[in-house]
Amino acid sequence: MYRRRFLRRAGAVGSAATAVGLAGCAGVGGEPDFDVGMLAAAYQPREITVSVGDTVVWENTSARGHTVTAYESAIPDEADYFASGGYDGEEAAREGWSEEFGGRLENGDRYSQTFAIAGRYDYVCIPHETGGMVGTVVVEE
Repeated sequence: MYRRRFLRRAGAVGSAATAVGLAGCAGVGGEPDFDVGMLAAAYQPREITVSVGDTVVWENTSARGHTVTAYESAIPDEADYFASGGYDGEEAAREGWSEEFGGRLENGDRYSQTFAIAGRYDYVCIPHETGGMVGTVVVEE
């Protein structure tokens, strides 16, 4: 996480301004406006650790179209499925991509997900999966 770097930039370590400064950062630190960037063929960072109840914000920072698509078999059983485009499952997300580029995030587009259940969440960019564009959100109590 980039919380320390953010605090150094804000120059407000240990003050009341720190709490106010972090309030707009999706609760998990990271870059000022998003937590996970999408490069040409990678998520940056590839893995992020957050707390239950935190919201993670992805932003497409590249010129290529991307998705954020959970591997249905690689999220906690009790967790809600998530995918850019609002799909209810991995099969629907993959079908939407293959038919109409569904769930596609263009440069500057954002997607966010709030994590209510602790565990490991693996996800993928459908069009760049074969190139290894996968990521992980670890949610701790």
